[in-house]
Amino acid sequence: MAEQRAWVRMPSGKRLDLLNPTPFDWDDADLALGLARTYRWGGHSAWPLPLSVAQHSIPVMLLQRAALGGRVDPLLELRELLHDAEEGLLGFDALSVIKPFLGEGFHALTKRLEHAVFLRYGLPSWTQLDHARHKRADRLAAASEAVHVAGWSHEEVRRTLKIQAAVLQDDPLAAAYGGTPWEPWPPALACERFLAELDRLTALMRAPGA
Repeated sequence: MAEQRAWVRMPSGKRLDLLNPTPFDWDDADLALGLARTYRWGGHSAWPLPLSVAQHSIPVMLLQRAALGGRVDPLLELRELLHDAEEGLLGFDALSVIKPFLGEGFHALTKRLEHAVFLRYGLPSWTQLDHARHKRADRLAAASEAVHVAGWSHEEVRRTLKIQAAVLQDDPLAAAYGGTPWEPWPPALACERFLAELDRLTALMRAPGA
């Protein structure tokens, strides 16, 4: 049997081997575009557009920054921004309800992609404390998206989605970028803003004394 292809072509022309990814298989623009075209909540939305993983990633970073008093190491902030980066490389954000049915093979694939992301950007592994803090910000964003973007009720968030985090009334992105609170961005705009944050943080890490 002929060897089965396991790589995908990235917009830059690079090839990402999904079964054996390396940190050199994509560029930053590939990642930003992939995340901007990968949708949360199965693409379901109460708005004309769905919410991208790129757009979701920025408020998680902002919420973590606020929780730590506004002062965050650029490297740790970059880890927040890239916490779902493997989904952009894969082009798929699996709904939580189907993850148990996808099996160990899918889990291993996503962990390999995550490992390649951490290597490329020099991200430290999660400590137990850091990951707990991250999950608080991630769940706060998820609860708020569920109500304001996907159309779930507050009660459904708690009872059906099993998310106990509070639902924000104020959109962190509206404070940072303006626009209509909680409105999903078009893919091109999500890509542009995610890439700008990625460039900002990687530049800070390269700065003398960083």
